[in-house]
Amino acid sequence: MLSDEGRAKVNLTLRVVGRRVDGYHDLESVVAFADCADRLTLDPASALSLKTTGPLAQACGETADNLVLKAARLLSERVPDLKVGAFTLEKVLPVAAGIGGGSADAAAALRLLGRLNGLAQDDARLHEVALATGADVPVCLASRACDMTGVGESLLPLNLPKLPCVMVNPRVPVATRDVFTALGLRNGELLVSAADVIESPAWPGGGASIGAWVDALSIVPNDLEAPAIRIQPVIGDVLSALRDSEGVLLSRMSGSGATCFAIFGDDALARAASEAIARDHRHWWVHAGVLS
Repeated sequence: MLSDEGRAKVNLTLRVVGRRVDGYHDLESVVAFADCADRLTLDPASALSLKTTGPLAQACGETADNLVLKAARLLSERVPDLKVGAFTLEKVLPVAAGIGGGSADAAAALRLLGRLNGLAQDDARLHEVALATGADVPVCLASRACDMTGVGESLLPLNLPKLPCVMVNPRVPVATRDVFTALGLRNGELLVSAADVIESPAWPGGGASIGAWVDALSIVPNDLEAPAIRIQPVIGDVLSALRDSEGVLLSRMSGSGATCFAIFGDDALARAASEAIARDHRHWWVHAGVLS
């Protein structure tokens, strides 16, 4: 049996450059990965299947629609006689939460199938299937900090320090499609000019401090935060709880929400903040850990 993890993806920044004529949105986002993850196992077998377990298994919806199976089927179309098997997904990350849970699971499935079939990590078919499965799957396939541009196909690795963080989700799902609709861009409309992209801040290099990264990240917002709050005002409550925490350096929403995060100067401050938020909001999902 093979196993892998689908680590939570966190958008430290997210700029919507514009909406293309085909309806897709061009983005620029600094992406990091958290130390909380779903777990996926693969037991080689003649038939492809998926079983979901874990505390949030019921939130996964219909198994037939799961991105794990979609990715596996797309790969089987490109790799002759692809060996498959029975997947078991232990679901612990919130769904429709802006942290790429489903995308991370699909990426883990591709990594497992790659190992089972002797495919190199840089096999072009894996990356082609990742993009065909979903916009966040390529970055989750790499599962390392990077600057992501376009519709998720262009990835520039970054050297992030370990960032102590708190992640909070109010257990309210937010559909990405609804947030982009609320943003209201027409096909072919730009939100960020080409000059703005050219003049965007250069991200710190290797060995840069947490403070240097926070200074750079604070310049670039998440353009989806305002429309997401209009759809689910509780996101504003989550951000307020994080921003009121002692020692917080930066806080904002990840992806299209509703998960929000805060960066702290050290692990102790992050743990204290998470404990206080969990105590005051017992129904929220709260995680203290590290982004990298």
